[in-house]
Amino acid sequence: MNFTHRLKFLQSRWGLALIAAASFLGTTFYMMGKSLPQLTRSAPSKTHNADLQKAGPSWTFHNPEIDQLLDELKKEKANVGLRDKQLSELQVRLQTERGELEDIMKSVKKLQQEFDQQVVRVQEEEVANLKKLAKTYAAMEPASAVVILRELNDDNLVKILVFMKETETALILETLAKKGDPDAKRAANLSEKLRLSTYRSALPKP
Repeated sequence: MNFTHRLKFLQSRWGLALIAAASFLGTTFYMMGKSLPQLTRSAPSKTHNADLQKAGPSWTFHNPEIDQLLDELKKEKANVGLRDKQLSELQVRLQTERGELEDIMKSVKKLQQEFDQQVVRVQEEEVANLKKLAKTYAAMEPASAVVILRELNDDNLVKILVFMKETETALILETLAKKGDPDAKRAANLSEKLRLSTYRSALPKP
């Protein structure tokens, strides 16, 4: 086929179709050739698979933030345990102090009862009669008055002595003390009750 025939063939419809087909095939093979290296590179390598196997399963993964959170939770738990221990110790100490306070209150109550037994209280309705009796015994000789007064109980005797002058009371107690040791002790007890009497402090000074 000479040049003229070749030129005519290329200019014909079949020639153009053949040229287009060749161009298409060439372009296709060229693009496939460029895509193969990319596919080769994107495929997981043996080294990558080995790294994944070395890393282990996903549940063994450690997160520093989670570790820090766990440490804080452990510290908080320890602090809560310490506070519970301190509260328990405080409760024991409060119970001990409460028991000691109750013992003190019992002691105070006992002392108050003993004090009340020593204190002679004069009622208002007794005043008029006690004043008359005190005036009567004060007019008597101390020895004669003591003979009668020593037969009274201590509280009633103190009530009468409250309304006597201090000099008159002193003579009565002195005379009573001379009767012997038991009467001397009674005179001392009467003096103490007279001092604690709630009515004597209200009396005017002679």
